[in-house]
Amino acid sequence: MFGTSGVRGPVGDELTAATALSVGRALPSCGHETVVVGRDPRETGPALVDALAAGVRECGGDVIDLGLAATPTVARAVGTRDADAGVAVTASHNPAPDNGLKLWRPDGRAFGESEREAVAARVADDDYEFAAWDEFGDRRRDREATADHRRALVAHARELFGGEPEPLSETVVVDIGNGTGQVTAAALDALGCAVQTLNGQPDGRFPGRPSEPTAENCELLQTAVASSDATVGVAHDGDADRMRAVDETGAFLSGDDTLAVFAHAAATAGDTVAVPVDTSLAVADTLAEQDAAVTRTPVGDVYVAAATAREGVVFGGEPSGAWIWPDETRCPDGPLAACRLVALVAREGPLSELAATVDSYPIRRENVETDRKTAVVDAVADRVTDRYPADDVDRLDGVRVGTENGWFLVRASGTQPLVRVTAEARTAADADALLATATALVDDARETAAE
Repeated sequence: MFGTSGVRGPVGDELTAATALSVGRALPSCGHETVVVGRDPRETGPALVDALAAGVRECGGDVIDLGLAATPTVARAVGTRDADAGVAVTASHNPAPDNGLKLWRPDGRAFGESEREAVAARVADDDYEFAAWDEFGDRRRDREATADHRRALVAHARELFGGEPEPLSETVVVDIGNGTGQVTAAALDALGCAVQTLNGQPDGRFPGRPSEPTAENCELLQTAVASSDATVGVAHDGDADRMRAVDETGAFLSGDDTLAVFAHAAATAGDTVAVPVDTSLAVADTLAEQDAAVTRTPVGDVYVAAATAREGVVFGGEPSGAWIWPDETRCPDGPLAACRLVALVAREGPLSELAATVDSYPIRRENVETDRKTAVVDAVADRVTDRYPADDVDRLDGVRVGTENGWFLVRASGTQPLVRVTAEARTAADADALLATATALVDDARETAAE
């Protein structure tokens, strides 16, 4: 029922009001007695929130309804409201017909596997602990959570400058993407920045651009920054858990470059940064220059967040745009990332120059169609075990093989009948050779799996 990002998919197909009602019933039945709920601006959000809240209440739980709120606002509010769980009703960067339910813990992390399984089991077995007619839970509105989030962002950014209330005085373009990222503009304004917004009106149809903040979807932001005196541009997805960056020249930074810039600023000698297995070598190389290191996780911000709980891990990030500073929160917080990026530029200089210090390596990607993706990946794992030293083979998520010149990764798509193949090396020839090796392994394994 649940993926690492909760329940997500087309409304009326993979997600219905009945699904939301069942999850709502399951939460207090699993012991989560007070539940914070917030939503992105999708048209289906209010109905799903109502269904979820009804389920929580009829099993005796209380609902704190934040209304329209960014996912990191919801995640933060679980702890600050002394709640037991949070639910963000959002499909994040997915298109308008989709919606979803993502569950949060009081420590700011998304529900882990055991917690998701407990809720899913209740739903599958239709096993709920209904309250008596006079013991239904309450539902109360809370419209202060976004303001609390803004105040926390301002305080955090000022701490980076020793707590001084001096204005940053940067010019920033914020592409809200018709989502819930208005808190970013408000926080930057409070910090003294001159803020210009794009697609600032919440609209779950996402008329300004598709919700996912890719380079292709953020061409207007790039143009706006390049044609103005803006210092930096930032873009969010529909629920503002992601943040992508544009430098002062209008160039859209790759996720790996942004990750390396953030990691370099966060880590000192002996520190560790959590990254997924498909992250570029450039991040590890950048950290090695300051005697810091990476620890790899499966792909998914829930796994990166879990890794930031380990001793010595000071930052975690995914190239897709999820950034986590565990000293502040363990949820991916796009507004926090935007404020930290602007503060970093104000302190260290132009973003283009910071990104230029990161090496760029050739990376190759290919998708292989198969209806037996798990069997194919397992077969590839058997083959590489015989060909490569055990220390070079990582099975955290699919199969990752490190070599002297680079790495390749073979993993099953989480949403499509595909095996995804990625290869990276420090030279184009080596990257091509690694991709050829990996795709040959997949082709061979696919033939075997079909027998």
